[in-house]
Amino acid sequence: MSSTTLVTGGTGLLGSQVVPLLRHAGQTVRTLSRHNRQPVEGVRHAAVDLLATDEIDHALDRVRIVLHLAGGPKGDDVSTGNLVRAARRAGTVEHLILISVIGADAVPVGYFARKAQAERIVATSGIPHTILRAAQFHDLALRTVRAMAKLPVLLAPTGVRWQPVASAEVASRLAQLTLQDPVGRGADLAGPDTYTLEELQRSYLAAVGKRRIRLPIHVPGKLGRAYRSGANLAVEASTGTETWEQFLAARTTPM
Repeated sequence: MSSTTLVTGGTGLLGSQVVPLLRHAGQTVRTLSRHNRQPVEGVRHAAVDLLATDEIDHALDRVRIVLHLAGGPKGDDVSTGNLVRAARRAGTVEHLILISVIGADAVPVGYFARKAQAERIVATSGIPHTILRAAQFHDLALRTVRAMAKLPVLLAPTGVRWQPVASAEVASRLAQLTLQDPVGRGADLAGPDTYTLEELQRSYLAAVGKRRIRLPIHVPGKLGRAYRSGANLAVEASTGTETWEQFLAARTTPM
């Protein structure tokens, strides 16, 4: 009986880059997302909402490896719990891989907290597992500064630093981990450089030829203290090679 690797969120930014790598390595892949997709050679699709429970068991039929990439602003802990319970019922899953975020258990934001809970669910599932924490993607950094620059006055939170990483390099690492034995908590993966949010904003404005009046703002409370302490950074993390500047140059055009 042939086995299948299930990739949740397989049609998203990260999943769409991981799936071809797994196919190239000879894996039979089933992608999972909420909407129907047409199958392509070597890749089947299951339309499942992980926040519900319908059809999850069917999606795990003959699945030996699960790469859990599906996520969003809400519900990561719930969807992970539903997936883990279904994987236990299936009885065939030998390796469960989860993508998480650096600082999941240290940054007091709902998204981070839900990722931390998802990690705990996987770690205590009884299924051999691998957890990869990655920094924010270059793509997210670009969406963030682009949205902020739409305002006539650019709000500039002080003390916030990021280590943005190329999503393609995260995808490559995940593909490697998927094809290896479970390692538990893997080494974090961040970008090669650390930037203040002001530096990300300034470089974006320069790249697109815009000017904005900047208004520095102090991030208060626990969140501000977490960012100023670098709780979202991983100095000892392994690093990718694509810099923010390289990513920005390839995706922006001066006005």
